[in-house]
Amino acid sequence: MPKINRYQDIDQVERETRKDYIDRHSPFIQCADRAKAGEKFPVTVTMGNAYSHPDDNDHYIRSIQLYNGQTLVAEASFPPGTLGGNGTKGQAEVTFNLVPTTDELSLTALSYCTKHGLWECDPVEVKVEA
Repeated sequence: MPKINRYQDIDQVERETRKDYIDRHSPFIQCADRAKAGEKFPVTVTMGNAYSHPDDNDHYIRSIQLYNGQTLVAEASFPPGTLGGNGTKGQAEVTFNLVPTTDELSLTALSYCTKHGLWECDPVEVKVEA
């Protein structure tokens, strides 16, 4: 089992470089807090909130996965150079369109950095209405 890293709040005293490192490796979910059953529901996952991740041949975001509970519901893969290459910093981002079939969604995103491993966000709860 690979080590899974998580975003954590950084104390004001912490150095900016540590915040940069954690932020740019963490996936963030953006979506509405309510969805309609049987209708497309867009869920956007962005890598980093305030900081962008580099895109080098040996250091880049390789994939973003979206889970509903323990079930993988969507996945996107990125080859090196997707965001410009040569160390360019860009925001890896993907929008998945889900069609909810349950009363509730518990969404969690995982991202994989080829140099710093697997990162997980906090779950986002979505109420599904009929």
